[in-house]
Amino acid sequence: MHRILVAFKDFAQYLIDLAKVFTIITAIISTNGSLGQDLKLPEAIETGIENYGSLRAKNKYAMASKERADEVKRSYLPDVGLGAQQSYGTTNGQYGPLFGINGIASSSGPYHETQNWNTAFGALYFVNVNWEVFSFGRRKKNIKAAKAEAVQYGEDYAQEVFQHKIKIASAYLNLLASQRLLLSQRKNLERAEVFYQNVSVRVKNGLMPGVDSSMAGAEVSRAKITLNQVREQVKTQNNILAEYMGVPPQDFIADSTFLNTIPGSMVTNVSSINSTDKHPSKKYIQSKVFTSELKQKAVKGEYWPSITALGVYQARGSGINPDYATDLTSYSSSYLDGIDPTRQNYLLGVGFVWNLTDISEAHKRFSSQKLITEGLKEENKKLNIELENLNDAANARLEYALSNYQEAPKQVEAAQAAYRQRIALYENGLTTLTDVTTALYALNRAETDRDIAYTNLWQALLMKASAIGDINLFLNEFK
Repeated sequence: MHRILVAFKDFAQYLIDLAKVFTIITAIISTNGSLGQDLKLPEAIETGIENYGSLRAKNKYAMASKERADEVKRSYLPDVGLGAQQSYGTTNGQYGPLFGINGIASSSGPYHETQNWNTAFGALYFVNVNWEVFSFGRRKKNIKAAKAEAVQYGEDYAQEVFQHKIKIASAYLNLLASQRLLLSQRKNLERAEVFYQNVSVRVKNGLMPGVDSSMAGAEVSRAKITLNQVREQVKTQNNILAEYMGVPPQDFIADSTFLNTIPGSMVTNVSSINSTDKHPSKKYIQSKVFTSELKQKAVKGEYWPSITALGVYQARGSGINPDYATDLTSYSSSYLDGIDPTRQNYLLGVGFVWNLTDISEAHKRFSSQKLITEGLKEENKKLNIELENLNDAANARLEYALSNYQEAPKQVEAAQAAYRQRIALYENGLTTLTDVTTALYALNRAETDRDIAYTNLWQALLMKASAIGDINLFLNEFK
């Protein structure tokens, strides 16, 4: 009779445990639904490219460099200056040495024995044209260098966009992995709690030693601690992704539907794609080398002279009459008389300027730019080696990740079978709690390994895309 009562109690407790499990699962589903915004990977990348501050700044720099190139193009145009001056003052002159600095020699006129304060209006109107018609190729080289620099800034922006897409995708996969681990740890906590309830009932009924209840309770505490640690990881990855997306801190629910499939590009042997010629970082450093070489040529153009065409047209007006030198009363203080242009002159000419001192200075600038070019070429060699090594590592990672992806479910299945077996043996008094705990740990580890293996396969594909410089190799899987 006692055995029947115990069996009935065990069955009742079993039903209670099932109800608890159902409640926990319902809570998990509702909790997942309230984690935050559902977010797909393409949406995350699009938002990050649009909002991230550094990318917006790089784009502005690229636009500014284009404006600068257009500015240099306009150096072909002549310098044209228009001017007009109207003044009022005296016209006393005096013999003697004078050097005009910042308007010191502001008045001129006939020379008299004594000072007078006769005043009148005067005016000057002019058009000056100065056009460097021949510069021995210097202007053309400067324009080419400016255009190349604009391309360089554009390549800088392009490679920054590429790198940021990789960062967002990696952060998204890390978030997805942590959220998958969170689900696994919740399941582990459920198993530990259900097992603890069963052990507690058996201990109360005298079927198990009391120490088993304590050990089962310790496993529940360990599962809770591990769950909290994973929750912290999820929050950290959420914040990293939000930062890369350029949005305020918030929680996201990553889409995990693609994890259960093998990327289509891996079926077509993506490891055979090894060319890095179109890698954005490579194109950027090559543009820097090209720009530096053109700057070398532009500096060399400063060795040569310039030939300039010039023209001047002037018109002057004055309230002082031509016979003022002999008749101090021959002037007018009328404003209209002073500003009326009564004398006009023009001048046409050609100038040849060769500053020989600039040759020595330009030579040093050329040497400096040449060293910069050589340094950039060394950076280019270094980058080529890095990309080759990264590509080789990506190929190896793809191979191992695919193998782990295929093995992980087998490990979980075996661990689940072992756990069920140990539970059954324990409930019939045929094994110890230590064996059950070991099986529980093995199952938790197997589920963790599976979650990591699933995300690592996609991380490996992302690494391959990063190595060859083609992010579409990865993003095409989401179309």
